Amino acid sequence: MNPIKSFGIAIALGLAAAGSLHAAPVINTFGEGGGYFTDPKRTDTAIRGYDPVAYFTDGKPVKGSDKFVHEWMGAKWKFASQDHLDKFKAEPAKYAPQYGGYCAYGVANGNIVKIEPDQWTVVDGKLYLNYDADISKKWKKDTAGYITKANGSFDKLIKK
Repeated sequence: MNPIKSFGIAIALGLAAAGSLHAAPVINTFGEGGGYFTDPKRTDTAIRGYDPVAYFTDGKPVKGSDKFVHEWMGAKWKFASQDHLDKFKAEPAKYAPQYGGYCAYGVANGNIVKIEPDQWTVVDGKLYLNYDADISKKWKKDTAGYITKANGSFDKLIKK
């Protein structure tokens, strides 16, 4: 094999092993208004500062604290307690919302939009967030169908 080609392959494998070639999922860090393309209030905090673990352990949205913060996937995640922070650190993908924290119904319908932290569902151990109460009602009418659609469209939407 050509030594230059071998060197290039070795570099590519090394970068892939380090995670440099794998694109990280986009995390929704938008503030109070707008959506992915229009919000001037972009922050660096996921789920508007709500604790992702609380959806699973408390069964409700709980505001996180500035005392318990962890950076993951380019966003700050806030937690209500050290226990929740530790759980997230151990298994962040288990607790992080699907589709980067964007509205699951929106993703299923080809849109990237903001969420309201109190509009949520856990389905098969995964957290899904929605835009508002009306959208959440629509989402719940065919959750499985919307999940299938969203799973097939999220990567394409983010690349736009």
